[in-house]
Amino acid sequence: MWHELWTLAARAARVPRRAHLDHFVATELPIRLCTFQRSRAPAPNSGTTIFALSSGQGRCGIAVIRTSGPASGYALGILTAPRDLPPARKASLRLLSDPRSGEPLDRALVLWFPGPQSFTGEDCVEFHVHGGPAVVSGVLQALGSVPGLRPAEAGEFTRRAFTHGKLNLTEVEGLADLIHAETEAQRRQALRQLDGELGHLYGGWAETLTKALAHVEAYIDFGEDDNLEEGVLEQVDSEVQALEVALRTHLGDARRGQRLRSGAHVVVTGPPNAGRKPVSIVSPEPGTTRDVLETPVDLAGFPVLLSDTAGLREGVGPVEQEGVRRALERLEQADLILAMLDACDLASPSSRNFLDMVVASTGAQNPSKSSQRLLLVLNKSDLLPPGSPSLIPDLPPHLLLSCLTGEGLDRLLEMLRKELVAVCGDPSTGPPLLTRARHQHHLQGCLNSLSHYKESKDLALAAEALRVARGHLTRLTGGGGTEEILNIIFRDFCVGK
Repeated sequence: MWHELWTLAARAARVPRRAHLDHFVATELPIRLCTFQRSRAPAPNSGTTIFALSSGQGRCGIAVIRTSGPASGYALGILTAPRDLPPARKASLRLLSDPRSGEPLDRALVLWFPGPQSFTGEDCVEFHVHGGPAVVSGVLQALGSVPGLRPAEAGEFTRRAFTHGKLNLTEVEGLADLIHAETEAQRRQALRQLDGELGHLYGGWAETLTKALAHVEAYIDFGEDDNLEEGVLEQVDSEVQALEVALRTHLGDARRGQRLRSGAHVVVTGPPNAGRKPVSIVSPEPGTTRDVLETPVDLAGFPVLLSDTAGLREGVGPVEQEGVRRALERLEQADLILAMLDACDLASPSSRNFLDMVVASTGAQNPSKSSQRLLLVLNKSDLLPPGSPSLIPDLPPHLLLSCLTGEGLDRLLEMLRKELVAVCGDPSTGPPLLTRARHQHHLQGCLNSLSHYKESKDLALAAEALRVARGHLTRLTGGGGTEEILNIIFRDFCVGK
């Protein structure tokens, strides 16, 4: 700062006319002094300040450019000179100018967030400029010319928030999931994780182990004295047992949370020509749809990978047989099977064979596939005679649908929503779901260490097992995390976040 003031004073001393010097000292110099004092500008090399476009690329009404670091206030003062810094956390309309040429760039809203009351914990500035490419480019180039500023890397703003204790690691992951959320259910789950529910859960478990470890170590040091309460080790055993139950329950939901994050696999299958909607080149001849058609969809607010398979029958040619083989392979991987049958053709050999092949082999009938769910739909219900009796006495629970008239479609969507809640979990209720393999790894490691604690006959080994178990929990929220793991987590963030 003093170097800059000295430069200003030197320039003023070179003004040839006394009147100009008096005017500079009376008007411009006090404004510059106030700006420098309030911006708390550091020397250019005293710290790194980053900047980036935080809103989306392309033309838009408003684009948000932000900075974070010790030179943020200095950069704001340079681009809006000779005005003072605006009040903290209040939007102010300012003219932005290029500090190199003095050319006006845009009239924008600016917000000043002095640290530590900011997203990153550092001094931050937001420029809400008009979203034309020329305006955005001009402001970014102007910031790049300010000493001590550089473009941000992907995820660097969030990483600084983590470094300064504004977010723990589970909240960082929740923020990443929120940015990438494409469905209502994903948004709800990510927002709960960003709000800290998962971190609080893991933090509470880590605190339980901290107390248990302290009690065991205290017993090791003072167990022969009378200074400890009776039943200390029994209390630790009870707490560890309760934690084991909670961990097993939480780990039991891992598959649901992962499905919610990456999408449940729903497979549509049936005998040939059981449906009516042409999603590929089809003909009345059975077996002409031979490949698996896949598309990601938002189904009742849940992410779904929808696979439409070839009709299941004994193929008469090698190409159709390959299509059926691929269909059966998808059925093995499915979380939910949407089985379609022709309501007017239930007694045919193809329908009966299909029921024996698919319905009888899913979770309700086969314990080895207990995670699979089945929704049986009878299509072409509009062709049934009015008031027709029960179609087949031993038919499993089913829905009637007419793809032609749309009758039964609302009921089908409601049933799909209920099935997906069972498959993916309901992010609106209950404890937060387990959505990442990293969480599952450390929770399983914690559970394994607790098993070693129970098996240990030596108190020193038992204490070490508790210490290892606690280490797994603390690494979930960021304590003791390696640089490599942090790089993996932050690499999926976009630049500007």
